[in-house]
Formats: sequence, C-alpha cells, structure tokens
Amino acid sequence: MPVSPRWLHILAARRLRPAAVALLLVAILLPGAASGQDASVIDAFSRQIAGEVEGDGVGGISAAAFKGDQVLWAQGFGWADPVKRVPAGVRTIYRTGSISKSITAVLMADLMEDGIVAFDDALVDHLPEARGLGDPRAGMAPITFRQMASHTAGLIREPELEGAAAGPIEDWGHRILASIPHTRYDTMPGARYQYSNIGYGMLGYALQRAAGTSFMDLVEDRIFEPLGMRSSTFIVGPDLWRRVSVGFAIDPEGAVDADMPALEHEGRGYKVPNGGVYSTVGDLATFGAAVMGMTEYGLLEPATRRELMTVQTPEDPENGYGVGFSVRTVMLEGGRTVRFVGHGGSVAGYNMYLVFEPESGYGVALGRNYTGGTTNLGEAGNGLLRALLEAAG
Repeated sequence: MPVSPRWLHILAARRLRPAAVALLLVAILLPGAASGQDASVIDAFSRQIAGEVEGDGVGGISAAAFKGDQVLWAQGFGWADPVKRVPAGVRTIYRTGSISKSITAVLMADLMEDGIVAFDDALVDHLPEARGLGDPRAGMAPITFRQMASHTAGLIREPELEGAAAGPIEDWGHRILASIPHTRYDTMPGARYQYSNIGYGMLGYALQRAAGTSFMDLVEDRIFEPLGMRSSTFIVGPDLWRRVSVGFAIDPEGAVDADMPALEHEGRGYKVPNGGVYSTVGDLATFGAAVMGMTEYGLLEPATRRELMTVQTPEDPENGYGVGFSVRTVMLEGGRTVRFVGHGGSVAGYNMYLVFEPESGYGVALGRNYTGGTTNLGEAGNGLLRALLEAAG
C-alpha cells in the first residue's frame, strides 16, 4: 500500500497478530444495562467491527449504544494513535464533521425558545449581507432560518471562492462574509432539498449576530455545558488534546495520508457551524438523548423537538431532512414502522455517525479516525439500531 513518506512506519500497525488486536478492545458494559437480546445483538456487532478494523489495519473505531440517557454499551477497537500505540477507547475524541449541523440547528431552536430568533425569520433581518447572494430567483421571498437549517434555501453546496474552506478557526466569520458574494442560488428557495455547507455556515453566523455572542460560546454555554458534554468543543485545549485521535485519510488507491488531517486541526476556514465540533461517542449519545427529551436537563420543549425531527423537505413527507437532522421511516420485522433520526459527518481523516429512534429512546453513536475503511458507519449504525429495536420487540 502506498503511504506518504512521513507515515511509512504506520505499516507496523498493519501487521498486528489477532491476539494483539484483541488486547486493544476497550469496552464498557454497564451492569444490567445491556442484557438478554440486547447483549446478543451487541456482541455480534462488536465482533463484526473488530474484524473490519483489524482488516483495515489503519486506526480505530469507537462505538456506543444507548437508550435514553443510559449508555448500554461502549467499546473501542484498534488504535487512536497507531504510532504511539494508544488504543481507541470510549473517551477517544474524533471530529464530528457535519454532525455539527445538528448542533447548530439545536442552538437555533434554543435561541428561538428565548425569543431571539424565529424559525421563519428572514435571514437578511439578522444578516443583511445575505442580500449579496448571487442569482436570486425572480419573485422569491426572503430565505428563512428554517430553509437554511433544512437545506431548502436553494443555495449551492460550497462558495465559489478559493481558500474559503482553509484558514484558522478564529477567522471563520471573516471567511463567511467573504464567501457570501461568491455564493449563489441554484434553485428557487423551498423547491427542493439541496445540501449546502455554506448555507449552514451563514446560519451559524446569523445566530451569532442575532444573539450578540460568539457562536462557539453560544454552543458551549447552551448545549455542551448544561448537558455535561465535557469532551465536546471547537477549540481543543491541552487537557482534551491528549485524547484526540490521529486522523488518516485513505484515497481510492489505498494511500494513507495523515498530513492533511493534521493540518486541518488548525482550522477549516468558514466550516465551523457546519463541521467544526470535536466530540466522543458518549457525548454524542448524550446529545441524541437530549434531542429526544430524555436527559435530566431539558434542552428544548416537546413541540420544538418534534419540529426538529419532522421532515421539512418537499420530496417525500416520510423520508428527508428535518431541521438539522435526517429523518427516515424504517419498517421492522413484523411490519412495525419507526423513525430513524440522525446525521453523519466526514472530514479529512475522520467519520462520525449518530442515529436514534425517538419513541423507544434507543440510539447508536460511532466514531472513526480514518476515512475509506471497510465499515460504512451509516449502514453499521442503522443496522445496530434496527437490530436492537427488533430484539426489544
């Protein structure tokens, strides 16, 4: 396998004997939490992930299954840092990528409950610079916070500005403002689902303007701190940095690169509200439980939570994108239908996935410090959630 010169020594991690890999499995099984059918389902899943991580031989995966605010099981597989022989564990920190969008949407909903913004406020009322977006459609109404948060504003995915997604995190707001004149409409707002990273960046910046407080501080103060998500942040300090996994990007030819993931720790330009959060599987489980209304700290009112988890996109009322979350109707064995709510995320060297079923409270969180591996985190997470629900009956 071709490897970037600085990382030739990572090949040593690929030659681990199966017995050595087994020693890297770091598991937590809460007493009495996962038992009977749950335990059987989790055991099968654990064996599958262990084999896939061993076969990839690059980094690690951390996984957690939860029900409400209780973690049923959490386990690490492989390496958080293969060079220093640091195993992946339940406290390993990964980059969440676009799961940050879900966090931004929840912040918007929290500010809405305090009367600072409203779902259907016009974006330009809080971000006048948005009038500079290119190619507005004739007769269109002003785009709203709801449209920005549901990817129905009709905006292109990325700004047409070189370097917009590069640069230190402290400059992200300047990158947003610089990107607006280089962002255009691709369709009439509300006409269809159209995923937009720059749309979510603008949304986060507009929330900062509306609240008169730094976006990152708003998230820390309104979400991370009250929920006890102490391993989640935008800027990693020394205490947390020791737990951040080393990221590896694998290209289609199989070449492993750690340089770009390492560089991106310094900042990704405008990509903060749409991709800047670091977290653990345990913290994501807490976040999922809060969105379902199953944490001691009541993050949002029931009606607001339902709105987040209701399809907003026009293509299919049962399957689409809500406010910051993908929503999918799933039929289980026996014909029972449930809703899977969640989000995935990917940046250079990292993937994470969060999915939950709001009626039962079951959910799954996954993190990986390499891209291009055998495990499809979305398929794996959805599969485990389905199996847990079917086992529960």
